[in-house]
Amino acid sequence: MENIIIKIREELESNIDEKTLNTSQHFFKETIKFYGVKVPVVRKLSEAFFPLIASRPKQEIFELCENLWQSDYIEESFIACNWSYYIREQYEPQDFIVFEKWINQYVTNWASCDTLCNHSFGELIEMFPEKITGLKEFAKSENRWVRRASAVTLIIPARKGKFLGDILEIADSLLLDKDDLVQKGYGWMLKAASEAHQADIFDYVIKYKAIMPRTALRYAIEKMPPHLKSEAMKR
Repeated sequence: MENIIIKIREELESNIDEKTLNTSQHFFKETIKFYGVKVPVVRKLSEAFFPLIASRPKQEIFELCENLWQSDYIEESFIACNWSYYIREQYEPQDFIVFEKWINQYVTNWASCDTLCNHSFGELIEMFPEKITGLKEFAKSENRWVRRASAVTLIIPARKGKFLGDILEIADSLLLDKDDLVQKGYGWMLKAASEAHQADIFDYVIKYKAIMPRTALRYAIEKMPPHLKSEAMKR
């Protein structure tokens, strides 16, 4: 298994793009460890190497993913996220613990958080809706990335019209959060939910607009018609 990781790292080093290397840090407030490889190239590498491990037991694939997470390179985290999503048909309820561990121990930026949560974690919640109770507990965490994960994990299910009651419950928990990246996360979740439940999300925003951080509010109403946006923005 170590040989695969070594080959991936060699490929990443050989695909460094100078512009990406010079600009990647600009998108983050935190100091990010990165090679400087474009995201589409990282995705292609994920796809190219996955057939070499596809037949292995899920647990071995998760171990490879964890090895990549442990490097702290953002590109390696993306490959770990991609690989964990490629085996989604093998997910079981207990895999919640695996993703929870990765968020708690390894996620240090919004891009890794969202890549894991939008796809692998969101898929798991859709497959096993009973695990959403654990996601609600995330919203109470002291870890900003865990709190953001409680919201962004539901982006794709929200677009499908799923989990509206749970989404509003998580929004309640995060409503007064002072972290702007958490505010953006739950605002994004509300925006996604508005695609299928515009009236419900609008009513929620109007109910709490006096106390909802403006960052979250602006995200939540982004896809609404101009007249609703105008009403929501009035003080």
